[in-house]
Amino acid sequence: MLINLISDTVTKPTPGMLQAMMTAEVGDDVFKNDPTVNKLEEMMAGLFGMEAALFFPSGTMANQTAIKIHTQPGEQLICDKYAHVYNYEGGGASFNSGVSCRLVDGHRGMMTAGQVKEVINPPDFYHSPLTSLVCIENTTNKGGGACWDLEELRSIGKVCDEHHLKYHLDGARLWNALIAKNESTLDYGALFHTISVCLSKGLGCPVGSVLLGDKELIGKALRVRKVLGGGMRQAGYLAAAGIYALENNRERLAEDHRKAKEINFLLNGLPYIKKVEPTETNIVIFEIDEKQMTTADFMDKLNKNGIQIIGMGQNKLRIVTHMDYTDEMHGTFMDILPNL
Repeated sequence: MLINLISDTVTKPTPGMLQAMMTAEVGDDVFKNDPTVNKLEEMMAGLFGMEAALFFPSGTMANQTAIKIHTQPGEQLICDKYAHVYNYEGGGASFNSGVSCRLVDGHRGMMTAGQVKEVINPPDFYHSPLTSLVCIENTTNKGGGACWDLEELRSIGKVCDEHHLKYHLDGARLWNALIAKNESTLDYGALFHTISVCLSKGLGCPVGSVLLGDKELIGKALRVRKVLGGGMRQAGYLAAAGIYALENNRERLAEDHRKAKEINFLLNGLPYIKKVEPTETNIVIFEIDEKQMTTADFMDKLNKNGIQIIGMGQNKLRIVTHMDYTDEMHGTFMDILPNL
């Protein structure tokens, strides 16, 4: 039995999702004539109480498009030092938009309104880049699936309003945060200028993210998506998976969170574990005590037992639970860990 805990992106479509995909009504989405894509975009906009939505091949492209429509070359965005838009999007902010990132040293990928306010460059000081955008990631990947406090997000939003800054949410795993904290999509839709949400992580779709905003911003995003090569033709087959996921796979994220917390609890009691980050959702980040067992030996033992996880750098390892990680796999993994 292969147990893949590298990421929640490794999931395969369920039979129900495949059936929805196979029976989807499709058209040419580049001409906005795919009825299933249009339905998904309308559904997403309605969920968040926002005017419009646009289907993208990937979350990275959705984030990079948001940065592009909110900034001009030479300007600067503010994000936490752990942010996905800075660490894991290939330098796209500088390559695609010509902007720099002002990094904030937050806690587990989360910064405060005060920290944001401190690093805004004076708009009349032309020696420094003009600050134009604040980017948030919820949940935080490098922060171990941590969930932001909604009131802190609102406070940062007020800072953005006061300083005439745009406010973007990288919500790749927002669905996890909503379940973990019992929050509403409408709360987030009322707060941000743009939101990207991923369908191919916890919700189990094979491909796809959606960018949300007002009609004017999404109109601009459509042009940027074209420039980036993100226009797809009969994309309704993929959008159908997204519709199915929204209707069937959101509540079950609690199961992933439960399993991740059980793994966290077990790791905390093992002698060869140096540190385990708090676990709120489906990501467990931890470090090996090199005096007890080397990280290389630990990874080798897992591989020999058919278990795959991933390194995050700086001696940190990551486990991500997901819908294809079954109860049987969970029991096996929990039996193997104490006996490595």
